[in-house]
Amino acid sequence: GYAVLEIENKKLKLINIGVVRMKHLKEQAEKLRMIYEQVGAIIEMHGPTELAIEAPFFGKNVQSMLKLGRAQGVAMAAALAHGLLIEEYSPKKIKQSVTGNGNATKLQVSAMLGTILNKDFSKETEDATDALGAAVCHHFQTSSVLGGMKKSKGWAGFLKDNPGKIWKP
Repeated sequence: GYAVLEIENKKLKLINIGVVRMKHLKEQAEKLRMIYEQVGAIIEMHGPTELAIEAPFFGKNVQSMLKLGRAQGVAMAAALAHGLLIEEYSPKKIKQSVTGNGNATKLQVSAMLGTILNKDFSKETEDATDALGAAVCHHFQTSSVLGGMKKSKGWAGFLKDNPGKIWKP
């Protein structure tokens, strides 16, 4: 799944959402090539500067996990080839960021995305709304008051590492 957001004055606008269809392809290598080409085409069409992706998570089916990891790696390679910055988020982090509950269901995430973007996503695939969730999570993480700051130990370290966050009347 993929989703492209435009951010203007911290306001989110959905530009594109969908999935890369590959059921007609038999070989794994063909599917990976298709992912690479389609991600590259989406990047060229919309010109994003960053890619947010769901980090691999533990699953019971090892073969499925290997295939997912390869697909994510190919998508990341396409983004790197186009000079994009990449940030990975765990499924729990995405759910927490979008809904406020790290244990939210996919349906709850989709509903909250609809509220945030004022759009009905009930007809979209879970893969597409998963991608949108990662994009919205990335926006929330990087545009928050704390987003983009160095992690520090204690207040003294925080003030030293983030001088731009000090308010002086």
